[in-house]
Amino acid sequence: MDAKHGMIVGGGEPAHRPTGKIALDPEKAEEGLAQLVMTVMELLRQLVERQAMRRVEGGTLSDEQEEQLGVALMNLEEKMEELKEVFDLDDEDLNIDLGPLGNLL
Repeated sequence: MDAKHGMIVGGGEPAHRPTGKIALDPEKAEEGLAQLVMTVMELLRQLVERQAMRRVEGGTLSDEQEEQLGVALMNLEEKMEELKEVFDLDDEDLNIDLGPLGNLL
């Protein structure tokens, strides 16, 4: 079991680093749920950032709108970093292994 995240990895063997797979230990369900929710939030943040970059590159925004968008994206990234600290997660923890599809992020 990964003590940091309360996850059982592989065949129930202890792990030192998360593998990107989520397996909830009933006693540590809160940490696993936080990891899952943060993963979804990070995925959405990256999608919003990509869409924003397309709009900027497409020239459909005014300079003021581009500035506001940039500030909003920076604030969102900063908030994500704060939340990762609160839940003791790092970028690797949010990159869930989807098996044959590869990693999520």
